[in-house]
Amino acid sequence: MINFTVGPVQASDDTLRIGAEQTPYFRTAEFSAVMLENEKLMLEFTKAPEGSRAVFMTCSGTGSMEASIINVLNEKDKAIVIDGGSFGHRFDEILSIHKIQHSTIKLEHGKALKKEMLAPYENKGFTAFVINLHETSTGVLYDLNMVRDFCERNQLLLIVDSISSFLADPFNMSESKVDIMITGSQKALACPPGISIIVMSPRALERIENNNPDCLYFDLKSALKNQERGQTPFTPAVSILRQINERLKAIQLNGGAAAENKRIGELASYFREGVKKYPFEIVSESMSNAVTPLHPTSGRSAYEIFLKLKDDYGIWVCPNGGDMKDSVFRVGHIGYLSFADYDVLFDAFEDMMKRGLL
Repeated sequence: MINFTVGPVQASDDTLRIGAEQTPYFRTAEFSAVMLENEKLMLEFTKAPEGSRAVFMTCSGTGSMEASIINVLNEKDKAIVIDGGSFGHRFDEILSIHKIQHSTIKLEHGKALKKEMLAPYENKGFTAFVINLHETSTGVLYDLNMVRDFCERNQLLLIVDSISSFLADPFNMSESKVDIMITGSQKALACPPGISIIVMSPRALERIENNNPDCLYFDLKSALKNQERGQTPFTPAVSILRQINERLKAIQLNGGAAAENKRIGELASYFREGVKKYPFEIVSESMSNAVTPLHPTSGRSAYEIFLKLKDDYGIWVCPNGGDMKDSVFRVGHIGYLSFADYDVLFDAFEDMMKRGLL
């Protein structure tokens, strides 16, 4: 199978080899050194402000979305959340479950957030802004500089899910004044799912220190205290953390986050140019390098195309659910992929056209 989804993605042979090894015991100086190096490299690659910290949670990205909300915000806060698809809606659900006041800006699928949409929320007593930098379900990459300017004017804490965008697109936590940044192991880090990472600015750390969430496993004060010695409060996904270490060091050796952005961007450009000859429409107004969302213009079901590619050609693309199930599928550009892999996908499209399946 060739995997063009946006997580879990294809891993390198070096990453796979680590996953095949026996899992070592982790309450050791050796594992602590790995974890401290992981934190150092994450702070470097996110360009986090001085005094920032990072922790590694054994859970999906959604777990760290929830952990960030309940550790940083409380009943005294009033948040703005952007709901532009499945993952923005997930933030909305988390805020509702934990009874945190919020207003939701609902966007049409594939549409970008515009400055005029924020105007009604100026100087209205909000304390936080919650956004998925890249709404993975629709492919939209939001304008983080515009959001930063709004947050600065209104003195809002900025919480950003960069789960699928990190390493695919340029990201500068310091310049964008981001207080919480979340990502996951199974996206551009190209490791198995199971670890999500939270990077916190000094302002966020202060909020966490003074907040008392009703939780045990997701208590970030405990995670931060343990990370000081390169450990975690509970048993982590040890092998994945070792794979993350290998990936972070490989990225550093190959030129850092900027070089990885460039590599993924070149894959995205190669695919977007080549796909023009097929009966698809790119449906996003502002795209991340991570993924290209496609709508079949022939009237064919997007989900049926996903099934045919999987069953007849040994190719995974990314389907959608809900009301986008039959209208949009997605082709990813993160993970251990090459131009030659996209040529195989183009050959499959050619054959499907001959068979009347596109």
